[in-house]
Amino acid sequence: MSLLDRIFKLQQHGTSVRTEVLAGLTTFLTMSYIVFVNPEILGTTGMDPGAVFVATCLAAAVGSVVMALAANFPVGMAPGMGLNAFFAFTVVGAAGLPWQQALAAVFISGILFWVLTLTGVRAWLVAGIPASLRSAIVAGIGLFLAIIALQKSNVIVANSDTMLTLGPLNTAPPLLALGGFLLIAVLEARKVRGAILIGILAVTGAAWAIGNVQYQGIVSLPPSLAPTFLQLDIPGLLHHDGGAPLAVLLQVVLVFVLVEVFDATGTLYGVVGRAGLLKLADGKKRFGRALLADSTAIVAGSLLGTSSTTAFAESASGVQVGGRTGLTALVVAALFLAALLFSPLAAMVPSYATAPALLFVAGLMLRELVEVKWDDLTESVPAALCALAMPFTYSIANGLAFGFIAYAALKAGTGRWREVRPAVWLVAGLFLLRYALE
Repeated sequence: MSLLDRIFKLQQHGTSVRTEVLAGLTTFLTMSYIVFVNPEILGTTGMDPGAVFVATCLAAAVGSVVMALAANFPVGMAPGMGLNAFFAFTVVGAAGLPWQQALAAVFISGILFWVLTLTGVRAWLVAGIPASLRSAIVAGIGLFLAIIALQKSNVIVANSDTMLTLGPLNTAPPLLALGGFLLIAVLEARKVRGAILIGILAVTGAAWAIGNVQYQGIVSLPPSLAPTFLQLDIPGLLHHDGGAPLAVLLQVVLVFVLVEVFDATGTLYGVVGRAGLLKLADGKKRFGRALLADSTAIVAGSLLGTSSTTAFAESASGVQVGGRTGLTALVVAALFLAALLFSPLAAMVPSYATAPALLFVAGLMLRELVEVKWDDLTESVPAALCALAMPFTYSIANGLAFGFIAYAALKAGTGRWREVRPAVWLVAGLFLLRYALE
């Protein structure tokens, strides 16, 4: 047996080195858009985009390596969509925290996430939240990403009378963004690997061709990580006078933990279940290790200088072509390290080139709405309120608060309070406390 076979038990899983490498390449192509999108989003907070690019690649590599060696699962990891938007536009933008304190909140949430996993509270939370709210959370984050994408590309613009209106479609940014979105959708429908990455590069190429961006090269040594490395400010976050008020601190950490719990757990269940790995004798034990790997990656990412790292649903593409072991994730990690050399290309990508990726991912997330029990008003109304409040209040936190509070209130008001699990009462109570402390 080869070394790789002994480490990853390839024969036992009915796979080979060639299949796992192909699966790793496929997974990387489908999730590599994050190296362009994440610096663009976090750069709005004042963080150095070059350092964020490096932190994104390193966090993805570290997370994927930990997943590969600790759990032997074919799951790639990287800073998560939605979590980066919450970091940039709610924690830093709306709440007004410096990005250094926002990184501290990510660090604290990662530690809490790790503790919740070890103690079994994570499983209790996931089991206690109704499916309709879980689906609404995913869909609401999708709507939040959609409005960000449409704004970044000037497809929609501010209006004093209606708040929002259609932007000037006779200019390059919205036209290229909409064209990129259609290109991604067509390529995905035709099952072309790396469709989102191709769309981003195509829009960037078109922008360069018409003179909207300057050519900066393709390959070079990576930028310095120093502007974000170990820059998290925990004392500032915890100091109520000079840092975050208690209500803001409670909200930020609570939302990070909740979204990380549902996002990561749901993704892992979906990808690993599709690979048939949960049915194995050691499936549950390895799944527990995967949850700990997820928590560890969040902490590592905050130290490097990026928002929460999580398991990527795009890993299902690698499973589809035969990935069954951690060797797939190890290949993903190696490719993210290789991506460090492409920082000039990342620096060329304009915001309206990443907007199509955000919009397409948003559309995929809206599929979760089919899981809502629309014929039961005590389920559908809180779910709709949760999803709609996220884009319209420009806050994932508000959407979560409205959804959980409305769910508990409607169930209690209709005499069905016994259907409300303790986890829902707890989360709704914490959000009410957050508003009371304002």
